[in-house]
Amino acid sequence: MATSELETSHDDIAAPAEVTPAGNAPRTSRGSSSSATGARPTRQSRSPRSRAVDDEASEAFQQAEANAENAGRDTKRETKRVRRAPSPARVAEREQSRVTEQPGFVLHSYPYRETSLIIDVLTRDHGRIALVAKGAKRPHSALRGVLQTFQPLSLAWLGKGELRTLTKAEWVGGLRPLEGDALLSGFYLNELLVKFCARDDPHDKLFQHYLTTLHHLAHGEPAGIILRAFERVLLRETGYAVAFDRCTQTRGKVTSDRRYVFHPDWGVRPARGDEPSDWPVVIGQTLLDMEQDDYSRAQTVQQSKLLMRFLLNHHLGGVPLNTRQILLDLQKL
Repeated sequence: MATSELETSHDDIAAPAEVTPAGNAPRTSRGSSSSATGARPTRQSRSPRSRAVDDEASEAFQQAEANAENAGRDTKRETKRVRRAPSPARVAEREQSRVTEQPGFVLHSYPYRETSLIIDVLTRDHGRIALVAKGAKRPHSALRGVLQTFQPLSLAWLGKGELRTLTKAEWVGGLRPLEGDALLSGFYLNELLVKFCARDDPHDKLFQHYLTTLHHLAHGEPAGIILRAFERVLLRETGYAVAFDRCTQTRGKVTSDRRYVFHPDWGVRPARGDEPSDWPVVIGQTLLDMEQDDYSRAQTVQQSKLLMRFLLNHHLGGVPLNTRQILLDLQKL
């Protein structure tokens, strides 16, 4: 046992190796002392057995300290792992911010940093949102050929801020590509949506009407008629337009042969002759046709074009539409 070994070592140190008779005690030099006179005995070195015991204890302490240090490091690692693990609430929040399989269209895109794009998209259930398409500008990116305008897409993204991160985009198909004048008309639609639709404000009816309008344009239907119908739905769904077939103040029904003006803030009222010069005056039949999306009359086509241009310009604060200016310039050629 360790205790008996330590006691034996103590006895070895205390007992003299040899006893000398008192009478024959050798003379010592001055300043030296002996055990007989009460002076401290000469210190004896520890035995090899004692050193072995002490060495074993030191190694045990060192091993214990090393084990404690390792255990402390392991505890710190586990603590770090616990701290890094997201809480259930954060996981739930992350899952809530994840959207998958959402129908949408690209309205506009512009470069972001060196290899990415920011795309402005119109979605069915989330309205107009901005997404970062990371790496979309790289030559071999799978997103490079998918993020095209006027093509129905299935989108997935992550995030809840103003700028989310696109995680997937797949081409759905089902629409012909727009060409010629139809292509310019499509860009006109996209510019209207960007300017009139606030972010994160869903308009499922407007989304469906946009899809229908692209279908009509792709099949070569008259752009003027198709655009008027879309403009009316756009103003109605974004809260800017009221009914065309009733006077706002009197609630009376519009008659086909009377002249009317459309107050941009209050709606239809009879023309009195004191209106501003830039307010278009239209007959009641035009307003009734617009309410029914009936553009079979040439007069309705012409007057509705002037009226919708006036209303859009008013609600845009006089800011011109780039695509409309391009269309006007092409008509002058």
